Amino acid sequence: MKKTSRLFLILLIIGSLSGIGVAADEEMLRPGHPTRYVVQKGDTLWDIAGRFLNKPWRWPEIWQVNPEIRNPHLIYPGDELSLVYVDGRPRLMVNRGPVKLSPSVRSTPVRQAVPTIPIDHIAPYLSRPYVLDKKNFHDLPYVVGFANEHLAAGAGQQLYVKNLGDATEEQYDIVRPGEPYRDGRTNEILGYEAIYVGSGKVTRRQGEIAGLSVFRTRREILGGDRLLPFSSADMATDFQPHAPKQEIQGTIIAALDRVNEIGRYDVVVIDRGSRDGLDPGTVLQIDNRGEVVIDPVLREKGIEFEDRFLNMPRRRFPAEVKLPDEEAGLLMIFRTFDRVSFGLVMYASKAIHIHDRVVNPL
Repeated sequence: MKKTSRLFLILLIIGSLSGIGVAADEEMLRPGHPTRYVVQKGDTLWDIAGRFLNKPWRWPEIWQVNPEIRNPHLIYPGDELSLVYVDGRPRLMVNRGPVKLSPSVRSTPVRQAVPTIPIDHIAPYLSRPYVLDKKNFHDLPYVVGFANEHLAAGAGQQLYVKNLGDATEEQYDIVRPGEPYRDGRTNEILGYEAIYVGSGKVTRRQGEIAGLSVFRTRREILGGDRLLPFSSADMATDFQPHAPKQEIQGTIIAALDRVNEIGRYDVVVIDRGSRDGLDPGTVLQIDNRGEVVIDPVLREKGIEFEDRFLNMPRRRFPAEVKLPDEEAGLLMIFRTFDRVSFGLVMYASKAIHIHDRVVNPL
């Protein structure tokens, strides 16, 4: 093949790929999307992106960084967003006007940046442990008794704990072991729910027993409740939505607010964690599990079935057929542990249930 022909072919391929990229960008846009939007108080980045995109979690792909804005994800009520085209591709820009750097006395309240997702729905689950590792669960310090012959303790009371050992921490969260979190496929225990009970400070140590002064409770503290060192580390609240880095096949194994039917802004637990490549901001698709039904035609005919593995006698069984899974919504992971994660349901097209599957988004 002549050099000119090869060059023409290469240019043709590049042009075709570029056209595919532009077409893919266009498909991201929601039909009837606005070209401008003024940010309102109470907005979230996810909701704003949903005005422009079919898949709101993909907004980082069209977000145009303004040179004068240090963090393009920090936008505020009153900012104007514009959908423009750069090199033929859609881009979302922030119009904030010139930034003045001259010193001045602040006379108005500090504006709060628009959050990625509604933080108030996940705030209670950001600072507490909530998951006990099954490996060290039995080694944790625990409550053995109470002062003044009490059978339980509340705020302002004293209690006694065992197994602090050489730990130097002075402040602890008190948690109660709850139900085990189990793998949706294997039923293996991945950890235990840690129900927050209260907090206290160490007042004295005497041998293997230590005294603890309780300064906060959510419920009565009982014997056997475990202690975890208090952590003041700030949890991440500025999430960057993204697809998983690898294939995920998981299951919703619990709902933290104990709802029967899970919907938008409910918090769920899934049986995959940091060891599976999940991190805060990971977006997963939720699929309702397809029902298992009986094939009516084969039921009439009857089917011979033999379980060769258990050497069971030959019997007659109706034929079972599993219907396909159906897409039901999206969730975003906001906190991960070793083998489980917490996610916030961001979108629900139908009722979501425990045991529904979570997979890579389409």
